[in-house]
Amino acid sequence: MSNKIEYLKMIQEIIKRMARNSFLIKGWVLTLAVAMTAFIPKTVYIFVPIIILSILLFACLDAYYLQNERKYRKLYDMARNKQEDEIDFDLKTTEKVSYIRCFFSKSILCYYIPILIVIVGIIIGIFL
Repeated sequence: MSNKIEYLKMIQEIIKRMARNSFLIKGWVLTLAVAMTAFIPKTVYIFVPIIILSILLFACLDAYYLQNERKYRKLYDMARNKQEDEIDFDLKTTEKVSYIRCFFSKSILCYYIPILIVIVGIIIGIFL
């Protein structure tokens, strides 16, 4: 039983790390989007696509970590159902998790869409 518990703890630590990375990305994107928007000169339009592209890239990275987190959750569920003698401490994920489904999940869209809407509104207000 102790092998199984140790194996589950290892997987759980990986899941925690993926969730922490996702949380840090969300903090960074908000900080950078606000900072970049605050320093937009009124005459330079090149900053607008840079800000929007950076938000989208952070969303893609966040979706990548969410995809990995879901893979390890599936590995955790499989390991939880294994017998003690079947534990091999293999941390490779063989399950397929759709990146597109992760990108369009509630945890991604409900965070990044409002940021994009607010930033676009601010940019329109600056240039009008």
